[in-house]
Amino acid sequence: MKKFIALTLVLMMIFTLSACSNGESRQPDTEPSANSEPIEPEETDESVPKTDDTGETAVPSSDDGSNILIAYFTNPEPGGVDAMSQASRVVVGGEVSGNTQFIAQIIQRETGGSMFAIETIQEYPARPDLTDMAENERNQNARPELSARIENFQDYDVIFLGYPNWWADMPMPLYTFLEQYDFSGKTIIPFTPHAGSGFSDTIQTIAYLQPNATVIPDGLAVSRGSVPNSEDDVLAWVRGLDVATQ
Repeated sequence: MKKFIALTLVLMMIFTLSACSNGESRQPDTEPSANSEPIEPEETDESVPKTDDTGETAVPSSDDGSNILIAYFTNPEPGGVDAMSQASRVVVGGEVSGNTQFIAQIIQRETGGSMFAIETIQEYPARPDLTDMAENERNQNARPELSARIENFQDYDVIFLGYPNWWADMPMPLYTFLEQYDFSGKTIIPFTPHAGSGFSDTIQTIAYLQPNATVIPDGLAVSRGSVPNSEDDVLAWVRGLDVATQ
């Protein structure tokens, strides 16, 4: 009997210990370790252009001639003649260029500047109709509408301005062009192919229309018959100017 009671007590003790072990609570294992380090923020790429307060990308300036613009009005004629009864186009290597365009291309190659053709919505006819049309526009003080604008005109500091001499004046599209933009603080350098009249009073006219610009009085005037062989003279003139070249 005593042995039975002792065995019963042993079994009861074993059961009690087992129940206590199963009911023990466990601590969570998701707490960070005391030795763990904070996560570092991602590094930024310093090569990405920063933006200003307006959200526009800041682009570094360039010294490769991008501040120079060569704007020109030219009018190559069918048959190779113009209002002044002189050749108005140049054919080199099978490529046809207007006289003013030909000079502009030489300037562009030397300076690395940007080219802009001053073109009108209306088309100019061949002579003899061109002669009458140019005279009528001048008498009416017309302002022919241009077909394109320069969106970043403010980026240019030096403007080479080329045009033929029509009736001792600039073609009227030049008036439109000069009145469309603010040339304040910029330098205007005129050049013209002509039939004997040179610039006439056009340089003074440019200075009148743009009084806050610096207009170079020593522009380049090339006789139309000499334009095809004028490259050396054009280069010597450009190199004698105080403008940045490439």
